[in-house]
Amino acid sequence: MSIWTELSPLPFRLEYVDAGGVETRTLRAGDPDAEAVVFLHGTSGHLEAFTRNVAAHAAYDLHAIDMLGHGWTGKPDRPYEIADYVDHLVAYLDAVGVERAHIVGESLGGWVGARLATTRPERLRSLQLLCAGGTVANPEVMDRIRTSTKQAVESDDVELTRRRLQLLMADPANATEELVEVRHAIYHAPEFVKNVDNLLSLQDMERRQRNLLTPEELGRITVPTLVVWGRENPFGEVPEATRMHEAIPGSQLELLEHCGHWPQHEQAARYDEISLAFLRRARG
Repeated sequence: MSIWTELSPLPFRLEYVDAGGVETRTLRAGDPDAEAVVFLHGTSGHLEAFTRNVAAHAAYDLHAIDMLGHGWTGKPDRPYEIADYVDHLVAYLDAVGVERAHIVGESLGGWVGARLATTRPERLRSLQLLCAGGTVANPEVMDRIRTSTKQAVESDDVELTRRRLQLLMADPANATEELVEVRHAIYHAPEFVKNVDNLLSLQDMERRQRNLLTPEELGRITVPTLVVWGRENPFGEVPEATRMHEAIPGSQLELLEHCGHWPQHEQAARYDEISLAFLRRARG
């Protein structure tokens, strides 16, 4: 299925929102009068990471955004730390009039969502952590992210972009040619090329360590929390998910078979089922 086919069952729109002075690309769909669900992608990603999930969640007011410095969102020229992403997310919520949201964060997006849950808990209804980053600083994984991304950005060879996407997936077929084309276009936009070191700044050990989520910080999360992890996640092993789950009071842990770093995409039907059941409980 293509992105257009996945989105076609319901009306949607792509637009740009001024979020604290940063032009922010967002996909809007669903019921504008319902509770908001905000999808946040991972490092060097973009909102298309969630197109397989939009139709299933159409009972909600849906927002999938390109985060600060990513996709076709604005790119301030500075290294981005987690507080910068949180500030941008809050500015976006303010701009679209969302007081409280269900935050769904994959990888970097989960890191941002978890930090928001500890610093601005009044802005969340619930939190989903999909192969979330931010609890460890593994030099090998950090180098893999930095090297594979920069190689794909610095070369016109589309095969390098394809390999960067395939790195995320247990089954390389899930890195569809359409996704490859979207990411290749983003990676080679002049503003993205110029900015790539800023969005990779959390792969620097010193910067990463000062931004990490501690067990004590995770223990202060009070909103309903769902942790979803792929058993074949190349950027974090299952014990990382287990520790996250054990640190967050009352959290729910779901481990998906035959799944890498994009559970919402690789196992979309199973993830949607888990997510919707969780959201119903979180709504009370």
